[in-house]
Amino acid sequence: MDAAPILLNRILVVAFGACLLAQALKVFWAAVYHRKVDPKLLTTTGGMPSSHSALVAALAVAIGETQGWQGAEFAIAAVVAIIVMYDAAGVRQAAGRHAQILNQITYPLGQASDQGGTPLPEALGHTPLEVVVGGIVGAGVSWLACPWLV
Repeated sequence: MDAAPILLNRILVVAFGACLLAQALKVFWAAVYHRKVDPKLLTTTGGMPSSHSALVAALAVAIGETQGWQGAEFAIAAVVAIIVMYDAAGVRQAAGRHAQILNQITYPLGQASDQGGTPLPEALGHTPLEVVVGGIVGAGVSWLACPWLV
């Protein structure tokens, strides 16, 4: 199978470009607001803005721009985007809070466990603001790429 058609799919390029931009913005956000440059943020979940939201928003808007806003393709992409954004701000954020509590129980005062293991990742989800900003980043990237898409 030739991967070139997939790699040349402009809608996918725009969607993943928005995701990468959102990940890069996490490093910038941390540098400005927390005065800490942390390249590890390029590969982590959680934080400002939501790269998952940027990805699905860019995908939905790019599909709407190229396939039409009334089509089934856009409807599917919009529903998936809503589910992903809801999950990022709801279910995954709750899982992050649970991980934080479990880490406090398992590793009191930050001490290592006698049984080994590593703490659970706590930055899993997003606040509603992080999800909205991610969606704006994604939609903005698609909007700016519109002349290239069509």
